[in-house]
Amino acid sequence: MTDFQLLGVTLSVLLLSTVVVLLWRRRRLPVMLLGYSCHLPDSDRRCTMDLCEYLGLRMNIYDLQAREFMQLIYSKSGLGEETYMPPYLMQPVERLVVKHPPAIQEAEEGIFTTVSTLLCKTDVAPQDISLVIVACSLFSPSPSLSALLIKQFGFKESVKTYTFSGMGCSAGTMCVDFAARLLRHQPGYALIVVTESMGVNWYFGNNRHMLVTNCIFRVGSAALILTSDPTQRPKAKMEVVLTQRTHHGADDSAYGAAIQMDDEDGMVGVALTKDLIRVAGTSLRRHISTLAPHVLPLSEMVRYAYRVAKSYLSRDKKATSMQVPDFTKAFEHICFHAGGKAVIDSVGKLMKFDRGVLEPARMTLHRFGNTSSSLVFYELAYFEAKGRIKKGDRVWMLAFGTGFKACSVVWRALKDSSMDPDNPWINCIHRYPVS
Repeated sequence: MTDFQLLGVTLSVLLLSTVVVLLWRRRRLPVMLLGYSCHLPDSDRRCTMDLCEYLGLRMNIYDLQAREFMQLIYSKSGLGEETYMPPYLMQPVERLVVKHPPAIQEAEEGIFTTVSTLLCKTDVAPQDISLVIVACSLFSPSPSLSALLIKQFGFKESVKTYTFSGMGCSAGTMCVDFAARLLRHQPGYALIVVTESMGVNWYFGNNRHMLVTNCIFRVGSAALILTSDPTQRPKAKMEVVLTQRTHHGADDSAYGAAIQMDDEDGMVGVALTKDLIRVAGTSLRRHISTLAPHVLPLSEMVRYAYRVAKSYLSRDKKATSMQVPDFTKAFEHICFHAGGKAVIDSVGKLMKFDRGVLEPARMTLHRFGNTSSSLVFYELAYFEAKGRIKKGDRVWMLAFGTGFKACSVVWRALKDSSMDPDNPWINCIHRYPVS
């Protein structure tokens, strides 16, 4: 072989090696759910309807109309007698002016418990975690909640931390989307923690739009570990197939549908306007229009196109606008944010879901109330407690929140589901569903 030929072979090998390395670096690693844990507060934090009414009366700050309104909302909320209140509201009235320590206590109780349980049951050491992502919409202390976790569990110095605030009830699914995008390019472990601070954001005024949050929001936290380490596949529960996000905040009504603000007396609260249900329906319709081509089978897309064309040709604009694909053809299980009874009813009507599809959302709202961004994971735990998820099943997790935004996560089960020892439903699943 001549020197010229040898040079050519050497260059060819180098070029091929470079191409292989570049392709290897650009590969999309599978991202899997190794495990998750939901916070179950102590029984002394349990909040019945009578206790809710007592807490409101003892503060002696709500007028008669406000008390009657809250009683009406309670009676129609869909919440049961076993939701949980934050420690802040359990204090003597004279101590309610002190807010920061109870907020830290509430955060620590939720995130420390779930993270320690999760690390133990997944057999993942803190030093293995490469990403820590924490989401809490209405409480953003300094140092941050992610720093609080670093201090408590001693994660390695090179760990990357992110703290999200103001994301509303969609924060949990958005954290999954964010972590999956980072993990797909390098093997690692991501710890996601989603919680909310209910106590210090309790509303002490008489504005009806703001009083609703007092009636339906309750304590809850969840932690999960995602990994792109291929060796963990036999242990993983599910794999992330697809994530999809849409943001509708450019529309004024969508932006202001759920917003933190001062009332006419200067009291801070989160206002849920009468426009919220309409905005949620409109935003959801636009969100699923972007999701449908990625998940629906061709046969359902054809049927949907036929129904739309038929309604359009009959010049029935209302019927045309009401057409939606049948997403039960794409997923075996649908897990959407149970923000309230009206939200569940609206989603069910829009998507034409039957009672069976709506059952997990209704039961989760009944048992735990609206725990904000962590609620979809309590709902996922319901599916597992019932043993409904089988290997190969597809699970659609959908959440929407302030802004107004929506986020979908599509999972594929890697094994049959079973009830973990820390499943929040473990002591009550035999009583569900309830009427």
